[in-house]
Amino acid sequence: MLPMIFGENLFDDLFNDAFERSMWNTDKALYGKRASQLMKTDVHETEEGYELNVDLPGFSKDEINVELKNGYLTISAAKGLDKEETDKKTKRVIRQERYSGSCQRTFYVGDIKSEDVKCKYEAGVLTVNLPKYEQKKLASAGTIAID
Repeated sequence: MLPMIFGENLFDDLFNDAFERSMWNTDKALYGKRASQLMKTDVHETEEGYELNVDLPGFSKDEINVELKNGYLTISAAKGLDKEETDKKTKRVIRQERYSGSCQRTFYVGDIKSEDVKCKYEAGVLTVNLPKYEQKKLASAGTIAID
């Protein structure tokens, strides 16, 4: 058995560490090596509109915020560590893999009203239902005279 002196996995540290930081620009202090995999989102089109399924495991409903402003839907989540003073006296932390921090994603959804957006959070997945909106029709093409 290889001692874990290099972190979680020797080969992950050796081959992926520099690539992950430069490619994804993630801060490992917030969510560890899995920071680039946070807030994975699936977008589905239905007859009524669009459905976004956002993975937010480990968050509670009150730690998630959904905001619609100027046609942009912003989903943000913030997590803080619960630090109890009594635990410090009775327990000593050997390894801690839970981190605190925040994450955010923004999607352009167009001219829709916030009251038409429906959200549900269940089993670590945030489901956001968005209605389809009527796109404004452009004026018909025509020739413009040059003076």
